[in-house]
Amino acid sequence: MPERSGDIQREPSMAASNEKSLTLLRRPQVEARTGLSRSAIYSKLHRNPKRPADFDPTFPRPVPIGVKAVGWLAHEIDDWIAAQVRKARESQGRRG
Repeated sequence: MPERSGDIQREPSMAASNEKSLTLLRRPQVEARTGLSRSAIYSKLHRNPKRPADFDPTFPRPVPIGVKAVGWLAHEIDDWIAAQVRKARESQGRRG
C-alpha cells in the first residue's frame, strides 16, 4: 500500500523494497571495511603487467557519483569479503 504524506501519495522506496539496500561507501570506508590500502583497491580494479596477481576481476567496480567522485555499493563489498572468507576456509580445509 502506498505511503501518504499530506496530500501526496508515494510508492514505497526502492531501498525499502529491496533485500539489499543501496548504500554507497566512499573509498576510506571501503579501506576500513576491507582492510585494503588505497593502492591495493585500485590494483584490484586494473590490470598491471608488472603485478598481474594484484588484479581481481571479482572485486566490485565503483559507481560514478559525481564528476570526480565514485562510491562502492556496500552489499557488493560485503559479498566480496564473504567470498574471500569462503575461499580461505575452503583452502584451509584442503590442507588439513
